[in-house]
Amino acid sequence: MYYTKINSQINMAYLILNIILSLNLLLICNSDGRFNKKAFISQNQTHHYTNDKLEKFATNKIIPNEIRSLTLEALSYFPDLMDTKIEFQFKDNIHGSVMQAQPKVNSLFVHNKNNRAYRIKISRYLFLEDKPLPIEELPKDVFLGWIGHELGHITDYLDRSSINLLGFGAKYYLSKAFISKAEIAADSFAVASGLGDKIIATKNYVLNHEKLPVAYKQKIEALYLSPGEILGMVEADAEDVPKKDNKHTLESN
Repeated sequence: MYYTKINSQINMAYLILNIILSLNLLLICNSDGRFNKKAFISQNQTHHYTNDKLEKFATNKIIPNEIRSLTLEALSYFPDLMDTKIEFQFKDNIHGSVMQAQPKVNSLFVHNKNNRAYRIKISRYLFLEDKPLPIEELPKDVFLGWIGHELGHITDYLDRSSINLLGFGAKYYLSKAFISKAEIAADSFAVASGLGDKIIATKNYVLNHEKLPVAYKQKIEALYLSPGEILGMVEADAEDVPKKDNKHTLESN
């Protein structure tokens, strides 16, 4: 009985620690803004319109003008995210990453999962060894693949409960194996949405670019699928549904 009680206390302490770590991680990642319903309305009103067919994917989205057109094109591959609240936010530094997708912390507790809000942080510049490159100057397919990967993360988050996402945050913070699993899931959702060739373009760009830091390339090689593995995923997806019209959401309109 004594040892059972001790084990129960240890398990409870471990659960509390996971929740605290998750909250700390999410608060760090979301410390620079809170979801404001009015902000979505005002931002959508002041944006300059691009392609009329793409504008329907701007619902509940905040997108910097510099990347608006390409971001809407990426969103068009994810019709399930049509009404999802997502803020695309430029940042100067994202802790060793180029982009990050997370739920907004306060929306985890105030709203149910169907009304949850998300943020995709985007480095304002890709820091090469010789100069910073404005993110909007990336090759089109590379940018689409990068954003598509982050939208794959949000797709993965959609059906998770708030408690599940807290545990997800703790595991992502503590385990490289879990990071790899989460990144593979994001790529899988992006490939299933029709962005396989864009994901491959992004991987090749990162791994083959002479001016990108070696440490960043090593991180990508260690934790993410290789271009060859993504290609295998694309080919398998094509074999499973040979006649599926998954070229692009806009083509069916």
